[in-house]
Amino acid sequence: MHIEALKLQQVLVFLVAAGLVVPLISRLRVSPVLGFLVVGLVIGPYGLARFTEMVPWLRHAVIGDVEGVRALAELGVVFLLFMIGLELSLPRLWSMRRLVFGLGGAQVVVTGIVIGAIAACFDNTLAAVIVLGACFALSSTAIVVQLLSESRRLGTSTGRVSFAILLMQDLAVLPILFLVSALAAQKGGSTVLAFLWAMTQAALAVAAILLLGRLVIRPLFRMVGKTASREMLLALVLLVIIGTAVGTSQIGLSMALGAFLAGLLFAETEYRHAIEVDIEPFKGLLLGLFFVSVGMGLDITEVVREPFWIAASVAGLVLVKGAILYALTRLFGEPRSVAAESALLLAQGGEFAFLIVGLAHSLAILPTRTSQFMLVVTGLSMLATPLLATLARRLGSRLETAESPGDTLNAGLPGDLSGHVIVAGYGRVGQLLGSVLDGHGLLHVALDNDMRLVARFREQRACTFFGDASHPDMLEKLGAGRAAALVVTMDSPQAAERVVAAARRQWPALAIVARARDPGHARRLIALGATSVVPETTEASLQLVERVLTGVGVPVDAARQIIDVRRDREEAEVAGPL
Repeated sequence: MHIEALKLQQVLVFLVAAGLVVPLISRLRVSPVLGFLVVGLVIGPYGLARFTEMVPWLRHAVIGDVEGVRALAELGVVFLLFMIGLELSLPRLWSMRRLVFGLGGAQVVVTGIVIGAIAACFDNTLAAVIVLGACFALSSTAIVVQLLSESRRLGTSTGRVSFAILLMQDLAVLPILFLVSALAAQKGGSTVLAFLWAMTQAALAVAAILLLGRLVIRPLFRMVGKTASREMLLALVLLVIIGTAVGTSQIGLSMALGAFLAGLLFAETEYRHAIEVDIEPFKGLLLGLFFVSVGMGLDITEVVREPFWIAASVAGLVLVKGAILYALTRLFGEPRSVAAESALLLAQGGEFAFLIVGLAHSLAILPTRTSQFMLVVTGLSMLATPLLATLARRLGSRLETAESPGDTLNAGLPGDLSGHVIVAGYGRVGQLLGSVLDGHGLLHVALDNDMRLVARFREQRACTFFGDASHPDMLEKLGAGRAAALVVTMDSPQAAERVVAAARRQWPALAIVARARDPGHARRLIALGATSVVPETTEASLQLVERVLTGVGVPVDAARQIIDVRRDREEAEVAGPL
């Protein structure tokens, strides 16, 4: 990465685009991702920068050299992979193993073979066929995850399936990069042996990084955590992310892999959520820069030179990849609505295609003309993704509506639903909880007896169902026996007590978190089997007290400590004998 190539003028142009232009585009109800892509196309070397000789003042508003921007934009993908690793604990990965390694693995292999076979029909060499099939099997994690997050759909069935496939694709990047290097290094030897040796070296390097992280980084974070300095903690987090990414790049692995490993190191620590909150703004800004750099790389003259083949290739990629994704997703038991929406969401090329094609070109596996053509196809397919996402959502809604009434419940749920959260009562508290779970990519299903409310959220493709949560049969249909937790947020104290009692009788090991009206109600819920309760009057009072303390001059940390002590005392009283 050549950060020295970055110029202050380029940073200013990007910040103007991010702070002024993209918000204006968003007000037109256009996705920010599409806004960044279009802005990159306009201000890049193939856009307005072409006219700087005729209009000299344009030099201050465009970016003619994309290399410096790409150097910084690469950090956007690094932070994205770190956040994915942070969200992905080993237990969660194991719970999703069928979708990640089964569906995701099948998608990468089958799509790679089919697209490789198509590439072979155009007189490409065997090495080029392998490279093209492998890189076009991948989709854009950055764009799809961002679009799902914007629409608060990461926690839905479609989000879960898409995330699992994307995760497997991200894990496949490393073997693909090694395969490209092995193809280039082949000189009468065995490509398979060279690939296996490269993967062995990579596995040893990954194991060493994870071991070093457990022995050094985690104890170091605990030591810094004792200082209670948020600034020091953030500095150490940034050091670990960038340091691990640079370290892996120095030993021949990708920077994104290093960041992913760093995320895995922190996924099981007590600092996971604090790190996630602190890093999110960096990830969002740098991902925006990445999308701008993708738009800058689109050479419109290439499209003008071969408009038919470019358009046919983009359409062919979406149709072929989408058809394979739909067929495989249905084969793994997902309903038609989820399969169709996921297929369209993931039908584009991905950001790693730029890396793979660039590496293949530098190693003389792909000729220059083929490389540029494929990069334009990839970029245009990524540019079309927000529009495809809108189409996917509408198609998914129509297919779900077409499901038979008796199959409505099962149609919205994945067949191997597990590790999810069941929200009983989807009023204001339940909706807030659902929004937070969606924002963190955690699957939840909601149950409410207000038919109008359920219908409204079903139109938004949320996993919300009509029914009485006090009936064990209804909870059984929502996978209560495999759920991570049941959260009871009902307004009615009596209804909440019935749900807690019924769920505890049926599932003794299920974690039940309940909302209570007051301490007396909380004690009754605990007696009926709730794992933990949150008395809303007590919590509201504690938050009010904290605001008062900070308002009269008590330091924030001291006020928080006072409230934590009082909260512990209140919880102890609730958990005590009736």
